Amino acid sequence: MLRIGIDIQGGDFAPEASTLGSILAFNELPSDVKLVLIGKKPEILNILDRENFNPSNFEIVHADEVIGMGEHPAKSFSKKKNSSIAIGFKMLGKGEIDGFASAGSTGAMLVGTMLIIRSISGIIRPCITASVPNVDGSDTLLMDVGINPDCRPDVLYQYAMLGSMYVESVYKIENPRVGLLNIGSEEEKGNLLTKATHELMKGSSDFNFIGNVEGSDFFNTSKADIVICDGFTGNVVLKEAEAFYTLIKKRNLSDPFFERFNFENYGGTPILGVNSNVIIGHGVSNPTAIKNMILHTKNVIDARLVEKFKEAFKVKA
Repeated sequence: MLRIGIDIQGGDFAPEASTLGSILAFNELPSDVKLVLIGKKPEILNILDRENFNPSNFEIVHADEVIGMGEHPAKSFSKKKNSSIAIGFKMLGKGEIDGFASAGSTGAMLVGTMLIIRSISGIIRPCITASVPNVDGSDTLLMDVGINPDCRPDVLYQYAMLGSMYVESVYKIENPRVGLLNIGSEEEKGNLLTKATHELMKGSSDFNFIGNVEGSDFFNTSKADIVICDGFTGNVVLKEAEAFYTLIKKRNLSDPFFERFNFENYGGTPILGVNSNVIIGHGVSNPTAIKNMILHTKNVIDARLVEKFKEAFKVKA
């Protein structure tokens, strides 16, 4: 039985959206998957009763504390031992659940990951990703998008390894193309970081490096399946993409391509390079986004990414 833990108190619309999203996910998941709802049990039961949904379909673990979005992540994680996030990580660390997903405080999720789950041996820094849509129907995986604003060339090199295994295992793209985000396609372009990283990646046998890609290569082409950058740059690109969607909606324009910029289509992203399956969702997730976050969690678990990362970096360590 595969067990997925969900932080019911996480997100701007919790516990309503997270509970309803769990119901939606239950209806699409196979019978050998058990959803473990972690949060304030009375509130969860009230919502399930209102929806005429049998609570025995879930396992409910009571958590009477919540780590708010505006709280200090490390201090709150340490003090609020009975918070939904802290209990989720405790269960994950003990192997009582196979994956833990939350749309709550990203900072607290990162703190819990690094304190309890920790990086896989040989991996310098973990990272998170985002899918950027292209007009030809494909998606480009951008990484890192926020964990590490400052990076070294060897860290970016490892991102390319992690991203390649992730895309191959979860999205079933063989030998995915890896590009390095830069201000020009020529080798000599860029700052000290990108120049040194290009030199390190060039000719690598660990992944399919195609060279530098530019900002203009996003959205209108599928030049690369994966684009590597530091977390500062990646976060700027991601928020710019989100701004496109907001702008289109405000202007009352309807276009199928721009609908793919809606975070609901993706649900959440795993923290790559750590010892278990941790999925971070968007703070303003609605029930559909929560459902997709849970379904993606199952796909990540099924792909056995952690085992594949450990095997790959055992050689590199």
